[in-house]
Amino acid sequence: MTEPDRPDTPRQPPPPPQHWVADVLAADGGVVRLRPITPDDAEALQRFHAGLSDRTRYLRYFGPYPRMTPKDLYRTTHVDYRDRVGLVVELGESIIAVGRYELLSDRAGPRAAEVAFVVADGHQGRGLGSILLEHLAGAAAENDIATFVAEVLAENNAMVTVFRDAGYQVQRSRDGSVLHLEFAIDPTEALLSVRDSRERASEARSVGNLLSPGSIAVIGATPSAGRVGGAVLANLLSGVFQGPVYPVNPNRGSVRGVRAYATVRDIPDEVDLAVVAVPATEIQSVLDDCMAKGVKGLVVLTAGFSETGPAGFAAERDLVAAVRGHGMRVVGPSALGIANTDPAVSLNATLASVLPGRGRVGFFCQSGPLGAAILGEAAARKLGLSTFVSAGNRADVSGNDLLQYWDTDPDTDVVLLYLETFGNPRKFSRIARRVARSKPIVAVSSGRNATRTVPVSALERSVERDLFAQAGIVQVDTISELFDCAMLLAYQPLPSGPRLAVIGNSAALGWLAVDAARGEGLAVRAPTDLRPQATPADFLTAVAAAMDSPDIDAVIVIFAPPVPVSVSAYAEAIRTGAQTGTKPVLTTFVADHGMPNLLTVRGAGGTVERGSIPSYPDPERAARALARVRRYADWRTRPASLIVRPADVDTERARNLVGEWMSRAPEGQWLGDLEAVDLLACYGIRVVEFREVRDEDGAEQAAAELGYPVAAKATGELWRNRPDLTGVRLDLWRPSAVRRAYTDLAEVSGNEVVHIQRMATKGVGCVLRVQDDPSFGSVISFGLSGTIIDLLGDRVYRALPLTEAESVALIDAPRAAPLLDGQTGVPGKTIGEPVDKQALSQLAQRISALCDDLPEIRELSVEPILASPRGAEILYARARIGPEPSRFDIGPRRLA
Repeated sequence: MTEPDRPDTPRQPPPPPQHWVADVLAADGGVVRLRPITPDDAEALQRFHAGLSDRTRYLRYFGPYPRMTPKDLYRTTHVDYRDRVGLVVELGESIIAVGRYELLSDRAGPRAAEVAFVVADGHQGRGLGSILLEHLAGAAAENDIATFVAEVLAENNAMVTVFRDAGYQVQRSRDGSVLHLEFAIDPTEALLSVRDSRERASEARSVGNLLSPGSIAVIGATPSAGRVGGAVLANLLSGVFQGPVYPVNPNRGSVRGVRAYATVRDIPDEVDLAVVAVPATEIQSVLDDCMAKGVKGLVVLTAGFSETGPAGFAAERDLVAAVRGHGMRVVGPSALGIANTDPAVSLNATLASVLPGRGRVGFFCQSGPLGAAILGEAAARKLGLSTFVSAGNRADVSGNDLLQYWDTDPDTDVVLLYLETFGNPRKFSRIARRVARSKPIVAVSSGRNATRTVPVSALERSVERDLFAQAGIVQVDTISELFDCAMLLAYQPLPSGPRLAVIGNSAALGWLAVDAARGEGLAVRAPTDLRPQATPADFLTAVAAAMDSPDIDAVIVIFAPPVPVSVSAYAEAIRTGAQTGTKPVLTTFVADHGMPNLLTVRGAGGTVERGSIPSYPDPERAARALARVRRYADWRTRPASLIVRPADVDTERARNLVGEWMSRAPEGQWLGDLEAVDLLACYGIRVVEFREVRDEDGAEQAAAELGYPVAAKATGELWRNRPDLTGVRLDLWRPSAVRRAYTDLAEVSGNEVVHIQRMATKGVGCVLRVQDDPSFGSVISFGLSGTIIDLLGDRVYRALPLTEAESVALIDAPRAAPLLDGQTGVPGKTIGEPVDKQALSQLAQRISALCDDLPEIRELSVEPILASPRGAEILYARARIGPEPSRFDIGPRRLA
């Protein structure tokens, strides 16, 4: 390449932005790696170009272009990552797609750039063009580019479709055979909806590929069922997997009567899934073989990774990077395995000795050892599963992926989760809210994992409880409760209300059920006592009457014979009575646990079908399960509302302010009091006006400017928002009082800076806070202020961003919320007029939008807020900014 061939570009371009590197799922569920182009890509790019068909080159370059010229190659690979940006998509060591944009410097108005991309013929139709467009738009937005322009041949239908279906508002014009397309790249609701829809489809397809493989290799297979490789091979063979199974063992010609291969490379046919059961020290060579073979997915049963400490964590990270770089996904390491009970697949690639039968419940579990016990319990209770995944360390495939899969899976009606960590909590909340609208999710969270030694705090439990409730998740505390709810959800309809009938032949057990139900918030009268001598006909009549009554929403039936009797007639009576209506029926049937055969409805192949009646060992457990399911049913009836985006906000100014402050303190800092006020004002959040003063004269002048009466406040950490008001002087009406207050406060605090603030309307003190939590993501909390409230922990929490309905419910959720309505909890006794709760909910909406738009706000406290019938006035606000946390749920699609 001669020097004149080089454009006016720096010889050494700046380093490529590493945060643009992303593993992304293609439309078919395979993984590709996207990264910024570099000068080192010149040879690979030329090979990529040479491999394009004549037709593809014609559509991209509008004519024959068999080889890139040195000048074009140089210009394409030497970019500044601002005005000229190039991205490549790789699979293994090969470039399979290229995209770029270049600033249109001669264009007036907002910055605009021309965008173009091309995909290798063998990878067209995988959605790579859409992926490139998303990531190019993300890079352009970082560089203050507002508009993309594209020139496309009118006959290039595939490219036109990429732009049309992306969710942008595209303006089109035509000049002969060329279409001119132009569109703003600001994220719109339509754009985000398209992104989320594509993300859901690709993640679901990715998991589907793992759960429905056409062929499986077991690497580390042995004849011994007591070893990991032997156990999983035995389960695959005994489960009659509907495809070939290839044992891999370099020391054996066959394993369990099936021909074995020395390495996965030696298998003559394609391998869709490899189950890895070798020591951690042998993992790298196994990975090399799988990547060379083109295996599509891995289940790594091997332990010895992140659960062992930093070195294991690094090895696990390298494993995931290598696997994804070659288009694969991985379940594990330290996984129990995966299962799919679909007869067309019959996959049991787990270490569990017992697998439940076919059903319509999907189960995700992080813990490997616990997963085996869970499967055994499900089988004992006759709870059928559709699919099961134990992800172990959850290094790649996570609960979020499974939620996406089950959301689209027609064979799954109920989702069960056993969680130790949340991974991407913000994304989890978003997906769960959507899935729970049509399929119930029951979750138990252990709150700990192998890397955590600190017990879970009551605060963390409160946050988790509220976030689960916000997303419509049925939260339980134990595995037993998980199955109690699952049995009801899987086989009985949802209750339409809280009204419960208790029917039984034991008055004592009936009252236990009534007391438990009332304690859980259900509406129940005295039990219908059929007496110990009740006949099957008595049960049938009572159950049928309850099913027919418009005043009853659910039924608990207790059958506890005082003497040994034949129970089949009683079971038949209960089942027949239950079939006369569409209300949920639960039983305590001779203290049976699970699904009694006599109360089971069987389908084709002997599967347990809807209409089967679950039994609980005691009536209290039945009542608790029903109450939890009732709360879920109530949540589901509430109309879904939209995320609130206030119109009168100045996001650009807020971002500029935060950017300026971060440039001065890249590691983050607490903002000054006036800086916090300035930031909040960008989103229409007003703090009661105040002045910072440093002497008596300044205090008197500030009071005159603000207007009497005023308050004086000491500054410093020890003096802010103290309940004893030691650092505050209120209702100052005269200059002399202001001067005296300044002197007192400066002396007692040891700080010459004092705030003089206009007096606010008296009201109920409230607190709104936002904090970026590593376990739960950005969380907003609300509560009333006061020492007693703090001691009781009466705060409620919600994940950001808030919907309109959630912001309203947030204000009503604390136990002390009746005080906002002027109520004391004592009948007939009030403490004043109701406050303007709408002002509080609108304030929560604005704070939600601010912290969602600017993730650099790591903490924000608005306290106290005085809520009154006239509105809500903020007396003080504090904010801490810091480097933006990794938020893979916003911006272009990527795997976390």
